[in-house]
This record gives sequence, structure tokens and C-alpha cells, in this order.
Amino acid sequence: MSFSERIKDKIFSGKSITDQDTEALLELQPLILFEIATAIREHFRGKKVDLCSIVNAKSGGCSEDCFYCAQSARYQTNVERYPLLSKETIVERAKEAQTWKARRFCIVTSGKKVSPKELGIIASAISEIRALGFLPCATLGILDKDELQVLKDAGLYRYHHNIETSRRFFPRVCTTHSFNDKIGTIRAAQEVGLSICSGGIFGIGETWRDRIDMAFTLKEIGVDSVPINFLIPIKGTPLGNRPFLNPVEALRIVSLFRLVMPEKEIRICGGRGQTLKGLQSMAFFAGADGLLVGNYLTQKGSPVEDDLFTIDALGLEITRN
Repeated sequence: MSFSERIKDKIFSGKSITDQDTEALLELQPLILFEIATAIREHFRGKKVDLCSIVNAKSGGCSEDCFYCAQSARYQTNVERYPLLSKETIVERAKEAQTWKARRFCIVTSGKKVSPKELGIIASAISEIRALGFLPCATLGILDKDELQVLKDAGLYRYHHNIETSRRFFPRVCTTHSFNDKIGTIRAAQEVGLSICSGGIFGIGETWRDRIDMAFTLKEIGVDSVPINFLIPIKGTPLGNRPFLNPVEALRIVSLFRLVMPEKEIRICGGRGQTLKGLQSMAFFAGADGLLVGNYLTQKGSPVEDDLFTIDALGLEITRN
């Protein structure tokens, strides 16, 4: 039996691949790796694709120093800056996302955390978004258990809080909060019964060792969805001069997370158009089963009609509630 078949049998039987398995998989030719990832995706996730959309509900002026982020007040960028949108505007954006067949809608705010007043407005919006038939998500920074309970009571289904990279590499891309702060927020969200979406951003100078360690950390935490973002270098940020990842390397990252977490949602998000270009459809062959559709926080996304065409052309189906 070939190495590929042994790996597939191991994962199909419910066993986890090891660190050594992972390193060997990443040495395979890309199409061989993608064939394994496709088989694993179809076995555990079927032919469904989960769509989500976001609203940048509060933009710019962030106190934190994440080196890749255009919204930090510490950097000179051209990002639009505005306070929290009204509840009515947030709900209208959710209604727009319904026309894109998204079943998840995420409210995202800049800053280390939202204020009590902002939390109340967002909780009210979440209740209305839930009533529209969405599974609401939120990305509101480093919150405590009581604040997360307010959101849960309002109808929040999932809290999104990226760990961004490995524990080792994290201090090299952010110094104003810690990796432990990230983990603490995720644990608090789990304690109040929220589903967890947590992943990170790639192409920020991390090594394959960082990527592997990050994948196993997320597996250990027990997240439900893994958003994979690729760096869009923004002029004015410390990482503004970094090159885009090679698209095949980016696809290998997708496969890594699928094989380490075979039963979880692996969602391709920011930077996919800029990094993958004409190879965007290959993300599904590399193991993805979810997409962020519409625009990103500060950058334009791929045309939604193109995403819907690709999903249909590949014989995949959009997940419904």
C-alpha cells in the first residue's frame, strides 16, 4: 500500500496524523497531496460548501499593532475610518448577504474590544440577523465570559477569534496583546456554548513549522471552523512590502489544515483572489469546504457571481440551514 493510501486509511478510520506524517505529506507532489485532501474532504464533509459574509461594522483607529493590519492607528494607511455602524445598517448588510446564498453573517469591529454601549447595539443587531435565518457570527476582539454570554443570549451562534499564527511566531507580528489573550477568549466563548471560528493569516514570514504547529494548536483547542487568510500587503504597514505567497504554496497550506482537522470547516477568506488568482477553484481540490463571499474588511473580494458559478460548475452544493 502506498504512503498516500496509508494516510487516507488512517484518517478515514478516525486516527489523527502525526507531526511526522504531516512533514512527509508536504513533501509530496502538489497534485498527489491535493488528491488526498479531496478524498478526505469528500469523506468527512461531502460535496457541501459553507458560505459566509462579513460587515466591517467599525473601521480603523485600532490601538493594536498587528503588523499586517491596515486598521491599526499606528500605521499610515488609506483605510476608511468610521465608528460603529447603526443597527439598521448592519442588518441591511446582512439582507444583502442573503442574496449571495450565505448562511453565516459576521459582524466585525476594529479595536482590541468593543465598549459596553457597542456591545449592546451589536447584540440587538444579532437578534434581528438571527431572525432573518442566518447563523450569526461576531469578531469583536478580546472579550470576557460575561460579554460573550450577552452575545449568546442575543442569538449569536459562533464567535470568530483568530490565533493568527503559531505561538512561537506570534510576538513577531503583534506586541500589544498575547497569544494567551487569544486562547483565553476562545476558551471563554466555548464555556458559554458558542461555536468557534479560529484560524489565521499566511504569508507574514512564518515557516512551515509555524503552520504545522498552528494547525495542531487549533486541533487541540477544538475549533469548529478554520478561516485561512493570505496576506494582502498594505502600504504603510510593517508587512507592506512582503510578496504574495506562491499560489501552489497557498494551496498546500489549505491541504495541511484539511488533513490535520479532517472533519472541520476549512474556509478560504481574505486574499484568496490576490494570491490564488486563476487557481481559486483549486482551493476545493486542496481541501476547502467554505468560502467568505463578498468584500473583506478593507479590500475588495472576488465577484460573488464568479464564486457561485465555480461552486456549481464543480458539482458542489451550497450548504443550507
